[in-house]
Amino acid sequence: MKLYVGNLSFNTSEESLQELFAGYGKVESISLIKDHQTGESKGFGFVEMASNSDADKAIKALNGHNIPGRLIKVNQAENKPPKGRPVRGRRF
Repeated sequence: MKLYVGNLSFNTSEESLQELFAGYGKVESISLIKDHQTGESKGFGFVEMASNSDADKAIKALNGHNIPGRLIKVNQAENKPPKGRPVRGRRF
């Protein structure tokens, strides 16, 4: 299950998230979202857990958890439709 992790410090690393979430089960992947131009963290990311039960444990334990000065938000990530160009054509 893919989890959204928000309100992260801009100094949070993928390694620190790996350590934090590994306490609740197997972590498949971690992705911190960064600004394309500056390369700086945008303060959120995604953690993919190996099983739904591990993900549920992590959500219950870590949502609202204090990571030096910030209360993080952890919940199931929403599937968003892929970005694409709008279809242009004639209206009938």
